[in-house]
Amino acid sequence: MVSQMRVPMIVDRKTISIMKACDLVGVSRRTIYNWIASGKVEYVRTAGGSVRIFVDTLWREPDSDRSQMTVAQSDR
Repeated sequence: MVSQMRVPMIVDRKTISIMKACDLVGVSRRTIYNWIASGKVEYVRTAGGSVRIFVDTLWREPDSDRSQMTVAQSDR
């Protein structure tokens, strides 16, 4: 019997600047920084030191374990 080797899947996640994130969800820079500090959104720092937000963390399901953040159409 030949065993199969499990290869980790690498997912290419899209990132955007803080200002672009502000425009997309209609909030201020301070709100984005508060979300970062509280763990509501995920981010990465570039080699140059800039902060980039993972787009998929801006819209999570309301029942998500990691966040209770929702973006309602009427709030935009």
